[in-house]
Amino acid sequence: MPEKITINEKPISELLGALKSKDDAERYGSFEVLLDLSEKNPASLYPHWDFLAEMLDSKNAYRKLIAVRLLSRLTRADSENRFEKIFDKYYNLLNDSVIVAGHITADSGRIARAKPELQARITDRLLNIDKTAQKHKDLIKAGAIDSFGEYFEDSQDKESIMEFVRQQLDGESPKTREKAKEFLKKWEKNHETRRTI
Repeated sequence: MPEKITINEKPISELLGALKSKDDAERYGSFEVLLDLSEKNPASLYPHWDFLAEMLDSKNAYRKLIAVRLLSRLTRADSENRFEKIFDKYYNLLNDSVIVAGHITADSGRIARAKPELQARITDRLLNIDKTAQKHKDLIKAGAIDSFGEYFEDSQDKESIMEFVRQQLDGESPKTREKAKEFLKKWEKNHETRRTI
């Protein structure tokens, strides 16, 4: 009797197909394997970019979430600048469910590091969360603050980012207030010192 094939041994095409399965265990298991793969070897998943990008149009929030998380990680392997083509579609999902929008804000730092040329556009989207139709704006700003911290040193918009973070000290979300305090503790003094030199 042949050994049972584990999910880790399945071909990528089969794992991707399982992302649309109605079986929660199968879908989540496949996603976990693909997420790990996207972290360790994004180039191996890059040929399947279009499949994932199409999931951004799904009516299913979980499928959109999967696409958001995997695509952000594949930007490290995006030699054909495919992310630039879906930039607006990706960031327009800040208007979507809080779980989708929250992961967009939290994963923006890795995109900004992978694509420095997009940092200004990414920063602009995050600074303007209040202009979205998102119902939980204060909560998803926590992810934005984390992302700003990932590329703040390289940013050309330090003043605007600082002002945004300071404003969150009075926000409604305890999580976001705490993130703002941590960010300012790490960056504010250093930023002020550099500005006066």
